[in-house]
Amino acid sequence: MTPQGSRHATAVRLVEEALRQAFGQGFDVRVQLPLAIDPDSEPEPDLAVVPGSPRDYKDAHPRTAVLVVEVADATLAFDRERRARLYARAGIQDYWVLNLVERQLEVHRTPTTSGQSPRYQDIRTITASQSIAPLGCPDVSIAVADLLP
Repeated sequence: MTPQGSRHATAVRLVEEALRQAFGQGFDVRVQLPLAIDPDSEPEPDLAVVPGSPRDYKDAHPRTAVLVVEVADATLAFDRERRARLYARAGIQDYWVLNLVERQLEVHRTPTTSGQSPRYQDIRTITASQSIAPLGCPDVSIAVADLLP
């Protein structure tokens, strides 16, 4: 893996703080830890919000997430394409790509496995001046600017 740049690391920390505040008790915000989404794949997304607490996963990695976030600069194409297919195949309902290059958030929702390959049916771009509510806590609004370094 390529070494993590300081902008990427800062963005991961900012997203972590925002998600911990948004989700609160009853959810664990995992940073760069495995998700056991299928027998052949245990990706380590930049951030994953899972139900429960850290101790709930002492014997096995979580098999799904309420929200997965990848912070992308050099990995933008990979996160948009390959990672999106992987998370859609796993049925992750809310997948975000924090695009550091264009300073925006790409929100992928409504995964489908019909057709040639898994994909998300609903993909929206949220600009730095806008806010987003995660599907897992729709009453909370997160400003995209708060996620960007």
